[in-house]
Amino acid sequence: MATMALVDLRQLTARQLEPLLQEEVRFWRDELRWDYRNSIEVIRRFVDARSLAGAAVLEDGEPAGYTFYVIEEHKGLVGGLFVSQRFPQEELAKELLGDVLSTLRALPQVSRIEAQLMPFGCPLDPALAFHGFRISTRNFMLLDLKDAAAQRARDEAAAAQREKDAEGDGRSAGFVLERWEHRHMNASARLIQLAYANHVDGEINDQYRSESGALKFLKNIIVLPGCGLFYPEASFVLRAPYTTELAGIILTSTVSPGVAHTTQICVMPGYQGHGLGSRLLSASIQSLIAHRYTALSLTVTESNRQAARLYEQLGFRTVKTFAAGVWQAA
Repeated sequence: MATMALVDLRQLTARQLEPLLQEEVRFWRDELRWDYRNSIEVIRRFVDARSLAGAAVLEDGEPAGYTFYVIEEHKGLVGGLFVSQRFPQEELAKELLGDVLSTLRALPQVSRIEAQLMPFGCPLDPALAFHGFRISTRNFMLLDLKDAAAQRARDEAAAAQREKDAEGDGRSAGFVLERWEHRHMNASARLIQLAYANHVDGEINDQYRSESGALKFLKNIIVLPGCGLFYPEASFVLRAPYTTELAGIILTSTVSPGVAHTTQICVMPGYQGHGLGSRLLSASIQSLIAHRYTALSLTVTESNRQAARLYEQLGFRTVKTFAAGVWQAA
């Protein structure tokens, strides 16, 4: 009979975890068209430095799964969780989560825990719900940039939105489309804070709730390799003439050769629903096609139907759903 043991992740080496890490890379590549090797290399370095907090589960001494977390001020972030398909995934995921959550909840400064975990082989929603998380379902969507039918649909949707932009209310007309530059960083942080006020995504990620938090988020996706390699050629802003204030932004990263990911798209309240999001996304798509990209992915919270409908109209299809969970101290 197999024996299971939960151990501190800092007791293991990257070499011991290597088969598990390689399996995880394959899932990201095969299911999401995402080259996860750079992220895994960061994990390896921190594991070997004995500085990655988390837990691993061993079956007869063989690593079957692992999870890790980081602490940011008042908040704990479950950064990843993976269990090999060769083992009972749901059971071990629940054990791993329970171990790190008991640690985080025992820390007096931690009043909130966030987890957005990509499932491979089994859903992770039950494990999060079991441990008291509020769950929001998110969709990972993919657009095939080589699909001629999808291209026609995108062109038709973009044309319809341009007509809508020109309508008489004037709220969406006259905005200047510019390629992203670093000088837009602070204005983008202000935009994110305003765009996600009273929005479900602000409940999922509390960095969106403040300008300083939004700035940290932007630095993670633009300066650091937090979500692929930032690709400014397909990243744009919309602003009114003669002002530095932004009405909308779209930011894009390269996640594998020929595959891009929209890391952020948002529009200022008051201008939402008037074609700005479509204009931004169409500009990004056309730039990617011009640079011979073959696919674009993004994520959207399922309850955000307005955004999801736009993506569907442009040809995106959902290839995976995953859970975004929040635990808040009473």
